[in-house]
Amino acid sequence: MGAKMYGSKHTHAAMWDDRQTHINLIAYLTKHYPDGWALSCNPKDLAWLLPHCPEEVRVCAWVKTFHQIRPTTVQYAWEVVLLHKGRKDHRRKPMVRDWLACSIAMRKGLQGAKPNEFNDWVLALLNAQPGDTLVDLFPGSGGMTAAGKRAGVRVHKSRKTYPPSVRR
Repeated sequence: MGAKMYGSKHTHAAMWDDRQTHINLIAYLTKHYPDGWALSCNPKDLAWLLPHCPEEVRVCAWVKTFHQIRPTTVQYAWEVVLLHKGRKDHRRKPMVRDWLACSIAMRKGLQGAKPNEFNDWVLALLNAQPGDTLVDLFPGSGGMTAAGKRAGVRVHKSRKTYPPSVRR
């Protein structure tokens, strides 16, 4: 779907049609962002992605309360967020659930752009704190960068096209 969805916006979009690119990305994130990272993906990709994830990766769910209706028997109404590590705080208030229910983003100018609530939730999953550094590896619509600024973290947009991660 890389070339189909983003080919007109990014010269290297087709590389994301190759599973090995995603597998390499997980290895890259695990090596270079040991404090934590999050990666959004399609539920149908879990079967081949999870075997390449570190053992402690957690599968979180974004349930879309409003979504595109597709010509299929069972609708795709949720998206996976693979969560690796993040800051631990067992007494955290308010607690953060491993699922979020909210509508999709509308009119962001980029297909697949996430709503503000989703971006804020991902940073909450990682327990990002003011002063942390967010590396937004897929800056796209700028939504995660804006969430980082709202959370008071230092934001760096990567020149590479990868997903967000947080460093302390």
